Amino acid sequence: MRPLANGVVVGLDVGGTATNATVVDESGRFLVDRLVETPSCVLEGPAAALDALTRSVDVVLELTGADRGAVRAVGLDTPGPSSADGVLSAKGATNFALPEWYGFDIRAALERKLALPVVYNNDGNAAALYAHVVHFGADAPHRSSVSAIVGTGLGGGVIESGQVVKGATGMAGELGHVYIPMDGLLADGQAQPACNCGFAGDVESVASLTGIVKNLLPYWLSRYPDHELANMPIKEAAKRVRGLGERGDELARKIFEQQAMALGRLFTIAANFTDPHAYFVGGGVVEAAPDFRDWFLDRVRAHTHLRDEQATATTFALVPDLDMAGARGAALAALSAPAA
Repeated sequence: MRPLANGVVVGLDVGGTATNATVVDESGRFLVDRLVETPSCVLEGPAAALDALTRSVDVVLELTGADRGAVRAVGLDTPGPSSADGVLSAKGATNFALPEWYGFDIRAALERKLALPVVYNNDGNAAALYAHVVHFGADAPHRSSVSAIVGTGLGGGVIESGQVVKGATGMAGELGHVYIPMDGLLADGQAQPACNCGFAGDVESVASLTGIVKNLLPYWLSRYPDHELANMPIKEAAKRVRGLGERGDELARKIFEQQAMALGRLFTIAANFTDPHAYFVGGGVVEAAPDFRDWFLDRVRAHTHLRDEQATATTFALVPDLDMAGARGAALAALSAPAA
């Protein structure tokens, strides 16, 4: 880790409406134990968003009692797509839809604004790094992991020897857009699921809220026409599926079984490609009732086909502290980055 000389690092997790901030000291101890959210203002464009990020830094520092002069670096994460260095896609990125954001170098802009080093990761990679460090502790630099985080889409990250694998363009770990076999996953008469990215049959087309809205729920409602969700707008109905799944509803469990199978097939590919020490699952299921959460993780594990040697050497776990995982992972990435 970089020598901080009793300094601190700030982590910023930027979303569509709010930024969550945290602070970590040189020992890796977090000085914030809850969400510290301020408006992100990203829908107002870069100038307003950069001012808002500055406010986020000031708010979390005031909360912890740390002086601005003690800040040695800032870790920043945003939703992708973006380059490894924080240049947002030339076609726009999630929550960064205004033309002013196209191709915008948010990392460099914030670095100039704060006059501090800024280390960038996308939000999936940041959460994956946090899960990895919490799970492995002191062994984190010697372990590898793959994380899949189910939300509106499917985010994730690949960690090797304790470091985020970013790839040549920063798009490594975009696990949602990995093609998976659909044979045996789809029910009779169920159409090939389509993803918003234009692919058909990738993991996100099944294991995401968007996948429920576009692909899974319409099919299963056609098989359960008298279900209580049948007369609701599809987006509203989709948001209720998890609650029903927690209560053992048959339709909801069929949807989550398909999602668990999709994640298991993704992890099976990972097992033959990166052979990680651990597989992490995050997203709404982490925030669900413990019985349902455990059931879902067990189903993911059951659908992950490992060799005997792999099965004894790997673990399956949930991404902890999910609401704070992005900011904390962003802070840890900046803490461990080489000094400039």
